[in-house]
Amino acid sequence: MVTTKADALREMANQRMRDTLADIDAQLAGAAPGGADGSGPDGAASAREAIEKAIGALQVGLIERDTEVRLLLLAAVCGEHLLLIGPPGTAKSELGRRLSRACQGGYFERLLTRFSVPEELFGPLSMRALEQDQYIRQVDGYLPSATVAFVDEIFKANSAILNTLLTILNERLFDNGSDRIKVPLMCLVGASNELPESEELDALYDRFLIRRQVAQVSAAGLTTLLSEPPVEAPTPSGNGASSTAALDPERLVEVRAAALKEVTVPRDVVELVADLRQFLQDKCEPPVYVSDRRLVKAVAMLRVAAYANGRTSVSKYDCLLLQHVLWQRPEEADKIYEFVLSQCTETGDTQQVRYLLSAIFSRACRILAQQPPGEGADVAIFQKREALRSVLEETVQVRQVLTDKLLAIGSSASGSLPVVRDNLWLGEDEAAAVASALRPMMDKASGSIQELLYHAVTLETLFLHGAGEIEVDGFDDGGAPQKRTELQALDLAGTLPQYWHEFIREAPKEDVKPHGTTPMSKRPPKPYTP
Repeated sequence: MVTTKADALREMANQRMRDTLADIDAQLAGAAPGGADGSGPDGAASAREAIEKAIGALQVGLIERDTEVRLLLLAAVCGEHLLLIGPPGTAKSELGRRLSRACQGGYFERLLTRFSVPEELFGPLSMRALEQDQYIRQVDGYLPSATVAFVDEIFKANSAILNTLLTILNERLFDNGSDRIKVPLMCLVGASNELPESEELDALYDRFLIRRQVAQVSAAGLTTLLSEPPVEAPTPSGNGASSTAALDPERLVEVRAAALKEVTVPRDVVELVADLRQFLQDKCEPPVYVSDRRLVKAVAMLRVAAYANGRTSVSKYDCLLLQHVLWQRPEEADKIYEFVLSQCTETGDTQQVRYLLSAIFSRACRILAQQPPGEGADVAIFQKREALRSVLEETVQVRQVLTDKLLAIGSSASGSLPVVRDNLWLGEDEAAAVASALRPMMDKASGSIQELLYHAVTLETLFLHGAGEIEVDGFDDGGAPQKRTELQALDLAGTLPQYWHEFIREAPKEDVKPHGTTPMSKRPPKPYTP
């Protein structure tokens, strides 16, 4: 039974909280699976279908190479280059050859040594041109004419090769004599058993946007590897992929252009990427340097990844791909993964919201404690109500922010995280691991946000009453109806005692003097009695 006005206000706040949660559940029930609205960008569906077919074709006969295949195709779709680092015999070269099967166009493959000469990559000099004093290479069948290329032991490239190779990788241009020709290269797959040791190779290392350390097949997968019949390797030059799995380079250019035009990058994703670079450079030991160019290209890659998934904006979950982009040494990938994973719960800075609610509570207490000198009771009540309306507006904004955060978590968590499991660029095992790691984090975040949302809804209810928007019938401790129905500071204290305790501890002494008392300095002196 309601016995005090604080109890009545608390019950009203509880009902408003139940209504808010019911509204959130209704919105989640009516949302499309995975949080999508069902209206992806034009052309994205056909692009995803082609990529899915290519993934299936490239995975045939490969064990535990799901992630590598997806990164291979992501690099091709983005027009970037992929670096595979790992011991011999881990299917690095096979992955490069299979990409040529999925793409239309010429293929080039070469194993470099420290004694490799430019002719091995760029073609021999034309004898006929030399007779005419022209320095021209025969590029047909070599790197300058290839659409897909695989270069093994890429970091054994010497200085005679590096400058030309860098220009091809970055600008897609090749200087052939006095002519600068356009190179049709879509993607170059580089492979190495080790990281570059010389500083002169840093520029080459930076040209590979996507990097992946390839490990041996695990003990669990080894049984499958040994029991399956070997897959006959098709001739790369024949582009052995079927027409249903072939990716047209011109179509991929259109996909990239559409992604950069139609896909937006929300502010929270921009902040995540910026915070990630600061984390890597300032808080990791040793620091991980991330160039501006790599960061810009990484965001462009995220746009393409989102477009292929049928979305018009980049999600925080897309940023999980940055674990394959921003590291300098393979062991740093786990740090990037953990950082991004911690940001994917959509909580933001809940402590900051808590401070904001505490500040709103303190302002309201000061407003209610004010008594304009010489003013009547009606004027004082009117002024307090007007002041509380401004505080009410801030509280409504905070409540809406928390509601949106709870909606975001609910949308992501519904249906076993479809936004993760349906991600085209995450392998099945990788997506399952991400979903498993996010579930307890989301449950914890949801509980924290619901608690803050209840505080915001309670303050909103109090301020609606204080602003004269709603009436509250309360009773005093003796059971008699209360004569004063306007909001009092003690109503705030009785409804949200934890905020009141903070206000008492931190506010100036003059603001927290006991109610109903008069300071000793203002009491009239007692008459002297001998």
